[in-house]
Amino acid sequence: MQVCIAEKPSVAKSIAAILGATHKKDGYMEGNGWAVTWAFGHLVGLAMPEAYGITSFQRENLPILPQEFTLVPRQIKEGKEYKNDPGVMKQLNVIKELFSKADGIVVCTDAGREGELIHRYIYSYLQCNKPCQRLWISSLTDKAIKEGFQNLKPGSDYDNLYLSAKARSQADYIVGINASQALSIAAGRGVWSLGRVQTPTLAMICSRYLENKDFKPQTYFRLKLHTEKDATLFAVLSADKYDSRPAADEALQQVKATGTVRVAGVEKKEVKQEPPLLYDLTTLQKEANSKHGFSAEKTLNIAQTLYEGKKISYPRTGSRYISSDVLEEIPHLIATLKNHPRFGNYASGMESIALNTRCVNDKKVTDHHALIITGDPADGLTGDERTIYNMVAGRMLEAFSNHCIKENTTVSLDAGGVHFTAKGSVTLLPGWRSVFNATDEETQDEDIITLPALAGGDILSVPDTEVLEKQTKPRPLHTEASLLSAMESAGKKCENEEEREAMKDAGIGTPATRSAIIETLFAREYIVREKKSLVPTNKGLVVYLAVKDKKIADVAMTGAWELALNKIGSGEMDAVTFHRSIEVYASQITAELLEITFEQNDNRPGCPCPKCRKGQVVFYPKVAKCNNGHCRLTVFRGIAKKELTDTQLTSLLTNGATPMIKGFVSSKTGNTFEAAVVFDAEYKTVFKFPENKKGNWKKGKPK
Repeated sequence: MQVCIAEKPSVAKSIAAILGATHKKDGYMEGNGWAVTWAFGHLVGLAMPEAYGITSFQRENLPILPQEFTLVPRQIKEGKEYKNDPGVMKQLNVIKELFSKADGIVVCTDAGREGELIHRYIYSYLQCNKPCQRLWISSLTDKAIKEGFQNLKPGSDYDNLYLSAKARSQADYIVGINASQALSIAAGRGVWSLGRVQTPTLAMICSRYLENKDFKPQTYFRLKLHTEKDATLFAVLSADKYDSRPAADEALQQVKATGTVRVAGVEKKEVKQEPPLLYDLTTLQKEANSKHGFSAEKTLNIAQTLYEGKKISYPRTGSRYISSDVLEEIPHLIATLKNHPRFGNYASGMESIALNTRCVNDKKVTDHHALIITGDPADGLTGDERTIYNMVAGRMLEAFSNHCIKENTTVSLDAGGVHFTAKGSVTLLPGWRSVFNATDEETQDEDIITLPALAGGDILSVPDTEVLEKQTKPRPLHTEASLLSAMESAGKKCENEEEREAMKDAGIGTPATRSAIIETLFAREYIVREKKSLVPTNKGLVVYLAVKDKKIADVAMTGAWELALNKIGSGEMDAVTFHRSIEVYASQITAELLEITFEQNDNRPGCPCPKCRKGQVVFYPKVAKCNNGHCRLTVFRGIAKKELTDTQLTSLLTNGATPMIKGFVSSKTGNTFEAAVVFDAEYKTVFKFPENKKGNWKKGKPK
């Protein structure tokens, strides 16, 4: 009897149907000489420190560096103790019995690093020595499964992949256990969680948040000139920015004195825009977040459901390319979309064009090719499932379409020595942009306008000119989309698609794990969502401020490790050497973290928290925040270009309002005003100021 082990019951069911194992048993399917069983993800993992005799958080126990790691069944926590999960034990016993009877084992867990680890840990824990073969497929269609079983690989071909997976598992254990215990000991109260990947990710969120809140906007001015030609009205902006209003007003008078504007030059350039590459998981998650508000975890779960439903290829892929043999299937897959309500007409029209092969590159296909549809009808999908399916299908049509051709125009104008510029763009050949239509483009440059036909030397009237007051803006708070980009490039700013692709191997986390890392930060109550933005909680800020200068928060180092793990998987690096470097690192971060003196333990002034009524609000140079890790109260001293004093903060926190304060500056008018600062119902600061001299008050923000 041959035994197959899949990662999930749903996948096992698809495989069993192809093999003829149609008799349902308790924990497996049987028939035709096959038995098909399954795991429920990670059934076996690394034992907690208690298994090594370490039962409490003590300095003398650190660092914890097991000489031999112990594997145990997945456990559940009851009180302070970990116990075996009864459901896990039951399924492990089923697998153990089947393995003992097997002539050979076919590994059908997901074809990737974590899928390999799931099987190998079970295999090692059960002390099995039966020969293994590997099923490696990128979709669950009947055709893919049949072809996969006709091309089974020796299990030993994936030994390096397992070594990479085990190295990742042990590194996360060593770093997470030691860092978390060290910080908890240093804090002197509570249990704090740090991790090899989660802490650098938290650092990116917190540093952006503080950068955004500390940002001091700078006011500048530009002239806006309204003109027309051939009954087409349009407006242009001055090429220069002015630091002061008097300088802008002086330029305005020059323009008005001239009364006309001359077209100094017109530059036209034809631009060819190649279609985007196919989706990998991270790119799909980023766009689903920015366009539809889906969390990374939600997108992954939907994509996994579509994969198991045979609608799309394997979603946990890091590649945006397909191999040349997969290209042979693309015309057929496009043809299956002819009856699609949104893409039908476009798919039909693609029969007459040569496919664009930009995303075909055998060397850039790693474990799995990019996301594509499988050709099965997209019937019976929920609304969210259809959204993700349409994204994958639409991107596939875009990727194999002709390029888009645009004519970009840059016009320079002169009005009495004041220079203006205007940009226009006309689509000559929409190409791939026709799939979703140009109106669906998410990013539009607000400076690009519709221009009439202009030529150098044209003299145009100036019916109106105005001075615009503008302010510099901080980088926005991270969303899941921007955070995924930062994780993918290890925090480095990548300007274009090629740079981002080149950075992938050195990103933090993997396409398969990044959403879980973000969800872990939510579960730890380190971050929350405010609309689409990711905002650190007070608890998250406390952790970040404690470790921001430590090795544990180093994004670049975490990216370098991911590159090393990839090299272990390809056989270019020795796993033992990597493990030793992790042990050295764990010793270093343990020593660093144990030396931390938490800010809330110093002698800074403060007062009881009015929000949670449990913690103490501690005053820092830029903020006042509650030291209760579960309370999110944070008050920034800097409000409308005015710094609140300790006395004013005390009054706000104790009485709910400050006295009247002079010298606030309106961000819109630049005028100073007088107001009190008070809390609203959500303990956010707002202004309270007299409405009139009779003493009537109103709350709000200054105009």
